[in-house]
Amino acid sequence: MKLSKKSKSAPKPTSKPAKEAVAVEPPQLIRWRFYLVLLFVFAIFAALVARIGYLQIIEPDNLIKQGDMRSIRAQTLYSARGIISDRNGEPLAVSVPVEAVWADPATIFKQDEGLGDIDRWHALADVLGLDRQEMIAKIKKNKSRRFIYLQRQVSPAMANYIRELKLAGIGLKQESRRYYPAGEVSAHLVGVTGIDGNGLEGVERTFNSELAGESGKRVIRKDRYGRVVENISLQEREEGKALVLTVDQRLQAIAYRAIKQAVADYRATSGSAVVLDVKTGAVLAMVNAPSYNPNNRADLQSAKMRNRVITDAFEPGSTVKPFVVLAALQDGVANKDTVIDTGNGIMQIGGSRVRDTSKVGKADLTTILKKSSNIGVAKLALKMPLDDLLSMYSAVGFGQTSGMSLIGETEGIFPNRRRWSQFEIATLAFGYGLTITPLQLAHAYATLGNYGKYQPVHLIESNQQDLSRQVFDEKYARMVLAMLETVTQKGGTATKAAVPGYRVAAKTGTSRKAIAGGYGDEYFAYTAGVAPASDPRVALVVVVNEPQGDNYYGGSVAGPVFAEIMKGTLQILNIAPDENKFKQE
Repeated sequence: MKLSKKSKSAPKPTSKPAKEAVAVEPPQLIRWRFYLVLLFVFAIFAALVARIGYLQIIEPDNLIKQGDMRSIRAQTLYSARGIISDRNGEPLAVSVPVEAVWADPATIFKQDEGLGDIDRWHALADVLGLDRQEMIAKIKKNKSRRFIYLQRQVSPAMANYIRELKLAGIGLKQESRRYYPAGEVSAHLVGVTGIDGNGLEGVERTFNSELAGESGKRVIRKDRYGRVVENISLQEREEGKALVLTVDQRLQAIAYRAIKQAVADYRATSGSAVVLDVKTGAVLAMVNAPSYNPNNRADLQSAKMRNRVITDAFEPGSTVKPFVVLAALQDGVANKDTVIDTGNGIMQIGGSRVRDTSKVGKADLTTILKKSSNIGVAKLALKMPLDDLLSMYSAVGFGQTSGMSLIGETEGIFPNRRRWSQFEIATLAFGYGLTITPLQLAHAYATLGNYGKYQPVHLIESNQQDLSRQVFDEKYARMVLAMLETVTQKGGTATKAAVPGYRVAAKTGTSRKAIAGGYGDEYFAYTAGVAPASDPRVALVVVVNEPQGDNYYGGSVAGPVFAEIMKGTLQILNIAPDENKFKQE
């Protein structure tokens, strides 16, 4: 029996039942866990808010400090040191721009190459005049430091060369260097500054605060690229004040040349000269030899830098005799007609003797000074009260500083004893037993030349009150000046101090140098005086210390130097000759 096709293709019935759908339950909120997470979030947020509030409100200084350290920079605005010039405007000290070369070792060794390009580092050492290995060793030794100086006061040309080397960690800083056009001529008076620009000697030190001025300060804020984004504050700098001295550089040059030559000719240890304006007390010149070059720091030796005009005190010898005569005249124990018997040139006082170089016998006061009689002035001193003689010495400035406040100035030694022997009083009359500086001696002669009117010594012109005073009678001052004129004339001890065409009142002196236990074999030779004698304008003192050889007397050693300096001074100041006035009188 055949089956139909339909029955063949029909599927077989399955006995498996259909799969039923499964129901999914929605997630349930576990409240305690939710609140716990929420609590933690709020706690963290509260802590952050509290921390921010603490930093911003309660203690913001630390953050501000950290921020400022990264962005705020303070720039020093250096002030230029004031110019020092002479009375005619000639510069004696000026400041010139230079630069300092510094290194940042920490930055140098941060670089990959460090000191790798050794040729450029050697070039840097060479241009700075440093030893190559020592410079490199110095940088390596300070690896952790951020700033060390390699060289100070480098010229602009050298600074430009160093910039071209483009060495990482090498920088340049602007500064200034003091330059002294007059060099060694005015070195002792003007002084010198240190490497940092502070005065060390002379006028530079005395008036350092005025010359230095006040540095300014600019505070700015920079971004990470070094650009200025804010100007915070500005403190203006105060430039140093210019100083005009009373000295005349032309007179300085004349005096220095003469003193330097004298020291060389007589193989002396040193020499000094000081010129004062009789009418005002102004210092016109002040020089010493040997001197030093303030532009060369290798030449800065303490022995050369001492301003001997104010630091070295000596026994003035015969140069004080005019003031003994002056004291005797004023005290009334002598007059212009007084005659003193000096005997045979030897005077016995106790167990000691006073001697004259040349016998003058019976002599008036003019002859006493002209021949420089020790016995004559000793007898005058013994006749008058000692206090009168000491008062005269004090009145003309012995034992006192000048008031200029220059570093190292000494008062000398002014005698102050309860008991005096007759011989001590006698020696005091011819310049032993006290010590004075060349400036004090010049000031005394300036007072004599000003007819007893004491003018304070000064270096800076000012409009302060008049401090002059009359310390002895003008009449007696004129008498003593007339006596001193004869000292430079024929037969006097100071003929080599005479100046052709001018009347000069001067006195020479020679004193032995004191040593431990007495006096040695070395001498001081000096000449002091004023000119023109008809109306004194200039006072001059010349001192030559330890001239060698047989010629060591003040008249022959210091006298010619005195004449040369005085002649140049009178001519430069355009002071008319007065020799004709003497002839007319």
